[in-house]
Amino acid sequence: MGPYILGQYELGPVAVRWYGLMYLVGFVASWFLVKYQIKKLKLDLGQDFVETLYSYLIIGLILGGRLGYVILYNPVYFFWNPLEIVAIWHGGMSFHGALIGTVLAGLICCNKARADKLLIADIVMVTAPIGLGFGRIANFINAELYGRVTDVPWAMIFPGEVLPRHPSQLYECFLEGFVLFTILWMIRGRVRKGMVTALFLVLYGVFRSFVELFREPDAQLGFFFGFLTMGQLLSGIMIMAGIVVYMISRSEAEGAEGKTNGKRRTCK
Repeated sequence: MGPYILGQYELGPVAVRWYGLMYLVGFVASWFLVKYQIKKLKLDLGQDFVETLYSYLIIGLILGGRLGYVILYNPVYFFWNPLEIVAIWHGGMSFHGALIGTVLAGLICCNKARADKLLIADIVMVTAPIGLGFGRIANFINAELYGRVTDVPWAMIFPGEVLPRHPSQLYECFLEGFVLFTILWMIRGRVRKGMVTALFLVLYGVFRSFVELFREPDAQLGFFFGFLTMGQLLSGIMIMAGIVVYMISRSEAEGAEGKTNGKRRTCK
């Protein structure tokens, strides 16, 4: 296999980075499940819609994730080191930035294809926890984004550290990956359009805010209002966004129901 270096394996002249590999696995799994759902729902979206959609989503994820990290987590460093902004192989991606990037990219793609935005969002969002789970596994392998110092029996001493810490990456993998995917996959097709997306935003925000209690806060940011981490602050915004999506979904459903009832009265 070749020597192991923190964050990567070397296969001869090729360095296989764990984070990139997990991104790839997550996107491939999501692509197959999205194709499966579209086929099951018998949606007429064009032969190349999914391929085009994922081209947009990948670009949105990379740009959004990187710019989110630059702007939200270390703006001063990147202001003085602008060339490092494009050095994504050095690490540094923000989930919240990636989410914004993929949402904007998805909206652009759906507008061009004249596809139902809420429906496509539900189909894609139900698969998002897969990538999240694999991403947290990569964080664990890379010994990054670990937890706070603790004396719990399952605490771990990560490379470069001397004190045992919470393996918070695994907490996130379980909650944001396995649990979230299971819930969303079970309710898909059983709730009105937009509800899967709304629930994803709310549950992710809740799970992430909870794990932030065990995760080591970013040193350069400190705390907001004396106790909130950046992750908790952004997750709170996600929860509010989920409520907004819920209201939009409810409004669309009530509007459609009103039109249906109106047609029935006209027929009488």
